Amino acid sequence: MAEITASLVKELREKTGAGMMDCKKALAETNGDLEGAVDWLRKKGLAAAAKKAGRVAAEGLVAVKAEGTKGAVVELNSETDFVARNDTFQEFVAEVAEVAFSVDGDLEATKVAQLPSAGKSVQDALTDLIGTIGENMNLRRAGGVSVSKGVVAAYVHNAVKPGLGKIGVLVGLESEGDVAKLEDLGKQIAMHVAAANPQFLTVDTVDTSAVDREREVLSEQARASGKPEEIIAKMVEGRLRKFYEEVVVLEQPFVMDPDRKVKKVLEDAAKEVGAPVTLAGFQRIALGEGVEKKEEDFAAEVAAARGA
Repeated sequence: MAEITASLVKELREKTGAGMMDCKKALAETNGDLEGAVDWLRKKGLAAAAKKAGRVAAEGLVAVKAEGTKGAVVELNSETDFVARNDTFQEFVAEVAEVAFSVDGDLEATKVAQLPSAGKSVQDALTDLIGTIGENMNLRRAGGVSVSKGVVAAYVHNAVKPGLGKIGVLVGLESEGDVAKLEDLGKQIAMHVAAANPQFLTVDTVDTSAVDREREVLSEQARASGKPEEIIAKMVEGRLRKFYEEVVVLEQPFVMDPDRKVKKVLEDAAKEVGAPVTLAGFQRIALGEGVEKKEEDFAAEVAAARGA
């Protein structure tokens, strides 16, 4: 058997973009024949998937799975919205959410966990799907919420099917109150989170550097007014309260009743559900959030092609 050297593996990786372990296996299967290994990878769909990996995947779907006291949410990206409407893709995303639910929303654990319908890991099944559909895809994010008692409620915005859409939200409510009423309340809070996009649960959890940066900016703005320092300090604190109302879910005006903050909605709900209610946590994933989409200039492409 031919020796599988590191340089040979490196060369195959550069030619195909496939993973190191896949390249080593391909070379072993073909007794060190480089071109044969390229073909082996192509037949397995691994080279094709790797080549597609450089293309921007910002479309796709977000899926949620919530049941009882826990829930999970995942984001699976594709290159086009057309693929997101594909039944095979939708079924795949929904099953990945089930897998994520079983591992408490841990992204890396989800990737290596077995996808029941495929009999292989989620990541390997995704590689196969890329080869079948012909687009780059990426299991980009996953998250989970759980409570010791109460409910985890879910909401999907722009749903294409139950549990599948463009924005997925999980909300965990800790309470010993009526479960059905907690479910209704949780759904309303989840809809609020989808609309208001809070970044933090409580004032205490706001990133210290974010507060310091905001305080510095507000102080400079206030000093421009020429007022005394003691007045400036009060102005800054007043404006910081407004900042908290923008980023902290409990401090935000409730979208369905702006006269009450979310924390007041929870306080008032205690009588209705029969016990105190605490917002223990939330997860919000919006499709393609933070992905820099490539701007396509079709006219420029045509002009460039003509000049070539």
